[in-house]
Amino acid sequence: MLKKKIAFIGSGAMAEAMIAGLIRNKLARPEDLLASGPRAERGAELARKYSVIPLVENQQAVHGAQVVVLSVKPQRLTQVMKNLKGIRSDALVLSIVAGASLKKISGGLKHTSVVRSMPNTPAQIGRGITVWTASAAVSNSQKATAQTILSALGEELFVEDENYLDMATALSGNGPAYVFLFMEALIDAGVHMGFPRRIAETLVVQTLQGSVEYYQKIGNHPASLRNQVTSPGGTSAEALYYLEKAGFRTAISRAIWAAYQRSLELGKELPGHIDTAAIE
Repeated sequence: MLKKKIAFIGSGAMAEAMIAGLIRNKLARPEDLLASGPRAERGAELARKYSVIPLVENQQAVHGAQVVVLSVKPQRLTQVMKNLKGIRSDALVLSIVAGASLKKISGGLKHTSVVRSMPNTPAQIGRGITVWTASAAVSNSQKATAQTILSALGEELFVEDENYLDMATALSGNGPAYVFLFMEALIDAGVHMGFPRRIAETLVVQTLQGSVEYYQKIGNHPASLRNQVTSPGGTSAEALYYLEKAGFRTAISRAIWAAYQRSLELGKELPGHIDTAAIE
């Protein structure tokens, strides 16, 4: 258990996921968690569900907090940081704000110990993957604290290179959207063939879950596993031929690259962004 006062600046879905995970895994005490947001009714809801301390004033939330979690929408970050004064000099600032660089957060808060992270949607049920990095001023003990907090969302992966965060946004951050689209397409194909939608959904969901678990257990390269179920001249070979002919693999690659480029653009579009390349 961390036994640290943790202030959440922003009390949306991902902040709730982190709060729920910390309490569920007995990593933090409810009385040590403060959830700050402009809507008093939202704070009351979190207090009722998790017994955390609800606040509407960010200044009050960060007072004395050893960890400050930035969990606001990207477009609100600059304004929030302008009014966020009184963070302890030895506190850890942990951001889950998409596109906000270490440099922007550190400069906006005049604070050097900053962790930047990119979780994804399954984090809301404790099954996510979060990629994170830290500024040079973050101590080993603070890194351990960040790792513990992020583990409440599922798996976590530390990287030295901050550029990986924008890549992770395109791959794992947006990944659930690609999976859901694929699921939707499979289900619709099943319905088109004549399955009732309920049966098509059951078949698709179990197929995806079973395939992932099989891959994890066997440990072979995906291409090897695909070859195992692709008999010469068979139904899988026929289906895969049409997928390749339609550019399935290329479309996925291009889509993820486009998302990566957009992630870089969004970082530059955040108010207060400094183009260091232009300065250098």
